[in-house]
Amino acid sequence: MTTALLEGVRVLDLTNVLAGPFAGYQLALQGADVVKVEMPGSGDLARQLGADRALGDELLGASFLAQNAGKRSITLNLKDPAGREALLRAVRESDVLLENFRPGVLDRLGLGWKALSAENPGLVYCAISGFGQTGPLRDRPAYDQIIQGLSGMMSVTGTPETAPLRAGFPVADTLGGMAAAFAVTAALVRRGRTGEGAFVDVSMLESALTAMGWVTSNYLITGAAPRPMGNENFTAAPSGTFRTADGYLNIAANRQQQFATLCRLIGREDLTSDPRFTHPGDRKTHRDALRAEVESGLAARPAVEWEEILSDAGVPAARVLSVPDALALEQLAARAFVRELPFPDGRDRTLSVLGSPVRVDGEPTPAPT
Repeated sequence: MTTALLEGVRVLDLTNVLAGPFAGYQLALQGADVVKVEMPGSGDLARQLGADRALGDELLGASFLAQNAGKRSITLNLKDPAGREALLRAVRESDVLLENFRPGVLDRLGLGWKALSAENPGLVYCAISGFGQTGPLRDRPAYDQIIQGLSGMMSVTGTPETAPLRAGFPVADTLGGMAAAFAVTAALVRRGRTGEGAFVDVSMLESALTAMGWVTSNYLITGAAPRPMGNENFTAAPSGTFRTADGYLNIAANRQQQFATLCRLIGREDLTSDPRFTHPGDRKTHRDALRAEVESGLAARPAVEWEEILSDAGVPAARVLSVPDALALEQLAARAFVRELPFPDGRDRTLSVLGSPVRVDGEPTPAPT
């Protein structure tokens, strides 16, 4: 059996709600021993969050369970001398500490980077915050929606009529957590070479802008301001979401050959010689007219049939699914992506959680326990 990549690594997770707990969960999925450290009495706010009110009232909210499976849990009052001393003892025996307090909070408690690295020079200390540990916005509070708006992400989401729109899930929190998990593992690699710990400063704002990729780089390099385009892909056409006989289908015919194949399969080979559509640039200029023509051909079959026909011919295409339908895909079952665990308080029900999107040596990562 493959050895987990982070086996033997101990992580102290002092984080709350999503970005930090998500980072800790990703580390746990790779085999790290993650110890969740919470305030007595209240604990992580996410314990009260999620779609099942009864679970939230029992401090086992679905939002908490989803990102903390596989972690051990302790409570420490960090404002109490005994609690601080207990954390220092744990730090001496740990490899990583995650925190997402406001910048400076742990310093005022005597538990910041300087104090903890003195206790453990090899410690990888990762601080996740909305804006980073420096700069004029460092002290501002930030949740996912604040970052989505401030990053410009909402300004390019939706159509010209509906933007700005928030993404339908907490993408800025998730990106910040993923950036933190990546940075922690990189710091552990350096420590393996030099024995040197690291202070890792993760900004959710910068993580969001980084993930926006071509939207930000096109503006920085060309000065072209991005705009909301709904389900269209600004880099190519036809590339977006199209109506079929019974539902929606995403098609990304970005290459000339893919466009020609698409036209042939939908019975509209004439489109390849139409002067509005012969050149990729012209197709973008006339994307609305092209959409209408493509949809007239797609109307002959349901989305699931077009998905198979186009994909088999090398044209990227797939249905637009609901979340329940997506999680029921045979592809995910074949890769054991959704895991079933015992419920943490021993009740007679199972807990379904997501596994890691990464396989190692051809094997899925072990289920969190």
